[in-house]
Amino acid sequence: MFFKSEEGKTEILELYNQKLQELNIIYTEECIDTQFGKTNVIITGNAQLPPLVLIHGTGGCAPLILESFSDLSKHYRVFAVDVLAQPNKSDEHRLDIKSLDYGHWLLEVIIKLGLKNVTLVGFSFGGLISLKALEFSQIPIKEVFLIAPVYIVNGNPFVNLWKLFIPLKKFIKSNDKKQITKVMNVLFSEYDVFAFNFLSRSFQNCNMDFSPLPIITKKSARDIETPITIFATENDIMFPGKKMIKRAKRIFPSLEEVILLKASKHVPNTTDFKTIENTIINATEISKNNEFKSFTI
Repeated sequence: MFFKSEEGKTEILELYNQKLQELNIIYTEECIDTQFGKTNVIITGNAQLPPLVLIHGTGGCAPLILESFSDLSKHYRVFAVDVLAQPNKSDEHRLDIKSLDYGHWLLEVIIKLGLKNVTLVGFSFGGLISLKALEFSQIPIKEVFLIAPVYIVNGNPFVNLWKLFIPLKKFIKSNDKKQITKVMNVLFSEYDVFAFNFLSRSFQNCNMDFSPLPIITKKSARDIETPITIFATENDIMFPGKKMIKRAKRIFPSLEEVILLKASKHVPNTTDFKTIENTIINATEISKNNEFKSFTI
């Protein structure tokens, strides 16, 4: 089981609901029954707007990723998905990270929601899920935006071990706040009290997956025709930005744009998230204008 105890699960879901209420948005929640497990989706934005599916990263949840993109729902019908086996309301079934199961799962969610021409936005582990969805089937996906994605490059394993995983293991064993502070300072460009509490309680109450992370093959990347935009983070020790950009340009023929967020750690700050959000919105507006021009001609 993902949660170590029912008490721990209750504690996490109380924080989840607290953040959801703090967003002060009009939303609905839908439970999608998939062959991989029940999946919770938070839906916000006008139903007449184009669909955007938002996928959070490891240790995250739908309300937290929605908080980072507060204006997307003005331009899209946003579907923020709770990833399976994470501190959220979806089922606890962890999928095989080496297979295409995560992609298959996400496509099933998209299809059962009745979505077409989807804009897909994946952060961190959500980037891996997004790419695996493209490997599985590109049919319902219009374009993809990846933010510090897993699955393109990995950082130096010795640096990650020393700066990230050893302090994290010490925290899980001892609940020493100094250790989790070290982890937060490595991962986050900035963070608030809620983010600190949510992540620290998640690591204490959840069985997190520390398996080695795969990277996409050149062959699979070259088969992707869907337009991709990547936001790489310069000071990300897990997925170094410059290294990511170099490989992405080499392997993705459908790469539209790469943007290096300078001085950003793995989790960007508020200003960088706003830059990402504006880029996504502007890309949609350009696409709309081009479609209109094509129609009128």
